[in-house]
Amino acid sequence: GYCWPQKRAAGLSFADLGEAIGRDEVWVAALLYGQASAPQDEALKLAEILGVSPEVAEELTHPPVKGLGPVVPTDPLIYRFYEIMQVYGMPLKDVIHEKFGDGIMSAIDFTMNVDREEDHEHGDRVKVTMSGKFLPYKRW
Repeated sequence: GYCWPQKRAAGLSFADLGEAIGRDEVWVAALLYGQASAPQDEALKLAEILGVSPEVAEELTHPPVKGLGPVVPTDPLIYRFYEIMQVYGMPLKDVIHEKFGDGIMSAIDFTMNVDREEDHEHGDRVKVTMSGKFLPYKRW
């Protein structure tokens, strides 16, 4: 789980930390949740900013075991993404295949951004943009 009280105590956002090391806020959040690994210089800089030991920084450089939580997530926000894939997963798959052919979108050569779209009439919206390299299946 999330265990960075130093970030909270310092009043820092993931965007603040990302700016300090030249990375996107979503990637920094993934790093602090143990879902990414940082180069040593970036890990040391984050450790300095957060006031944690070099040993903690060293942990941030190790390749992680990826994946969080149960198969069906119980957190309401995370569950909505699961629900989106349950409803729109096959349609997305077919549309991607129509546009690109037989293959997948990389989750390795990948970026994701979160933006706020203000809508004073209907309520603000969350905009999530995912961009992954298309990887065609090899034929042999």
